[in-house]
Amino acid sequence: MAENTPGTAQAAKEKLVVMPSPHVRDTITTQKIMATVALALVPSVIAAVYYFGIRAFWLTLVCVFSCMLFELLFSMITKRESTIQDCSAIVTGMILACNLPSTFPAWMAIVGSFFAIIVVKCLFGGIGCNFANPAATARVFLLVSFASHMTSWAAPRGVDAMATATPLRLMSEGNWEAMPSIAQMFLGQRGGSMGETCALAILAGGLFLLWKGIIRWEIPVSVLASVFVFALLFGQNPVYSILSGGVMIAAFFMATDYSTSPVTNSGKLVYGVGIGFFTMLIRVFCNYPEGMSFAIVLMNVITPHIDRLMMTKPFGAVFEQAKKS
Repeated sequence: MAENTPGTAQAAKEKLVVMPSPHVRDTITTQKIMATVALALVPSVIAAVYYFGIRAFWLTLVCVFSCMLFELLFSMITKRESTIQDCSAIVTGMILACNLPSTFPAWMAIVGSFFAIIVVKCLFGGIGCNFANPAATARVFLLVSFASHMTSWAAPRGVDAMATATPLRLMSEGNWEAMPSIAQMFLGQRGGSMGETCALAILAGGLFLLWKGIIRWEIPVSVLASVFVFALLFGQNPVYSILSGGVMIAAFFMATDYSTSPVTNSGKLVYGVGIGFFTMLIRVFCNYPEGMSFAIVLMNVITPHIDRLMMTKPFGAVFEQAKKS
């Protein structure tokens, strides 16, 4: 038959492409995902510039360009293919900047970018291989290394009384008279890091990511709900606990990192509850007023175990554990 002729067989052989799974094709790419996340962070950056001045914009640029530069230099030194075009370094720089005070020295921000890109990301194999969220881990590193600078806050625009105190600090001291109103906290008129103060801007970006299908609802909802519940159990105001610190930006932009969060939907819920629990535990019983970044890094480390325990079993399959001889 014609199908068995040597010419036809050779043509079929030339068209055969062997490659590892998965084989499902989609128009979405890493570059498009990261570009969408960066776009979702723009409202928070705009809010930061509005409340803390032009320095917030320049500090964001410092973080973004230093992250891109370190990733490019690492590729050149190790003679690996450059991955700077996937926009992941841009996202890391933007999230890192959102987690810094507007008064933070630029050279310290560059050190944080180095730690996020080189130590946490590139040395572990690059995007998709990092063991923890680079921005969250860099914030923990900077908080431990430069504690005084990481906890020195500038008063946001239109607010004079909160130059040195955040809502978390005021709550820990029991100074409720100096606390801003819920409306002020939602709009961003409170002390804190540049991109974490305006809950409205963060919520707009988070809903945009949900609408575009970049993230799922399980992690943000479980993080926010668990912070609310554990705040009640620990005797804290649940609404203030959600709007204070980095809970909002972490729930939508840091905890949802693909490579460091569980793959199953049930695992995502467990992961989010764990972040909420450890956040409130650290806030209430430890010396650090903010525990969100610590909680994320801790749950990032536990993620492989969550995946293994929450793995979906095929219907009708029987798994037997091998007996040790």
